[in-house]
Amino acid sequence: MEQVEAEQVSSPNFFQKLFQVLKRNKWKTALGVLVLFLGIEFATLPLGEIQRLRTDNPDETAFMQFATDAAEREGKPLRIHQTWVSLRRIPQHTINAVIVAEDGTFWSHGGFDWFEFRESLRRNLTEWRFARGASTITQQLVKNLYLSPSKDPMRKLKEWILTWKIESALSKSRIIEIYLNVIEWGEGIYGVEAAAQHYFGKSASDLTREESARLAAVIPNPKRYHATSESRAVLSRVSTILTRMEARGW
Repeated sequence: MEQVEAEQVSSPNFFQKLFQVLKRNKWKTALGVLVLFLGIEFATLPLGEIQRLRTDNPDETAFMQFATDAAEREGKPLRIHQTWVSLRRIPQHTINAVIVAEDGTFWSHGGFDWFEFRESLRRNLTEWRFARGASTITQQLVKNLYLSPSKDPMRKLKEWILTWKIESALSKSRIIEIYLNVIEWGEGIYGVEAAAQHYFGKSASDLTREESARLAAVIPNPKRYHATSESRAVLSRVSTILTRMEARGW
């Protein structure tokens, strides 16, 4: 009896055997772990939430939460300013200004601008730095709603999947409506209505062409540039946006 118990104790347990099997099949193990990791990551994608965006307006976005958490860590609580406004109350020249500034082929592409993507890749490889982006309005919306500001490959892969899903589930008008209501326009300022009130003291429905161009001009870096700024960088971008709008008959 004692001899049997000794043999049982000395024999490898389940985990030891498993470790030995995994050690003998390193590549299969690595592949299995990768597949499991990707499966978990993609199983948590908010695909159901995207379907609800057809009729429901989103609440707090991932970027809002990120900014709030960052402010709290610095001991500077952030107050979010956002007032939802329907697309029909946003002037067409405001919509046009944002489109020519951020995504000129928005109405015709399927979520990805492959020409811009190729040009961005070419320039970034040539200059060996992130010199040019190629995100469409839909991709920007996905990042704002569900992802983080990081640029890691996994986040980019999620962005592509969610971009395809949003383009499949929502109309272009709905996509631009949500985008204009959730993107950041300054510290704690989200959406075109809050931006119009903050910078120009008026409702978004009363924005002029130049005011619209000013708001569109600072979208890439709203913390560095303000829509009312008279800096050379802002004025140059405003001029470019107005010229593009005029060229399109907008």
